[in-house]
Amino acid sequence: MKLQLQTDAARNQITGHGDGYVVVNGVRREGSVLVSADSLVAWPPRSAGELTVDHLAPLLALTPEIVLLGTGARQQFPGPWLARACAAAGAGLEVMDTPAACRTYNVLLAEGRRVVAALLVAQPPG
Repeated sequence: MKLQLQTDAARNQITGHGDGYVVVNGVRREGSVLVSADSLVAWPPRSAGELTVDHLAPLLALTPEIVLLGTGARQQFPGPWLARACAAAGAGLEVMDTPAACRTYNVLLAEGRRVVAALLVAQPPG
């Protein structure tokens, strides 16, 4: 799906998404990513079940106020350890499917919030 939004070259905006990819500022990115206003980082986990404490370091290093965890085509809740770790770092956690996380990220970014979208994007079978 392609999203239309007024672009700001200084901030990362999610401009589209689909099976196995997201588009940030018009550039297609395959696989899971962490997206913040000024950072775009490849992220190893492909599903909520693969998440470990080690995956949080690059996410929390971005000092988010809000973490949006996009869990793929369907909403999948990770263990409560993730919400506790985010809260301990001063960040709220919202878990939703990846398309909803992409839309919500853009809204919060436009509001000037310190948001990080942690998007789990599995590669489609091929």
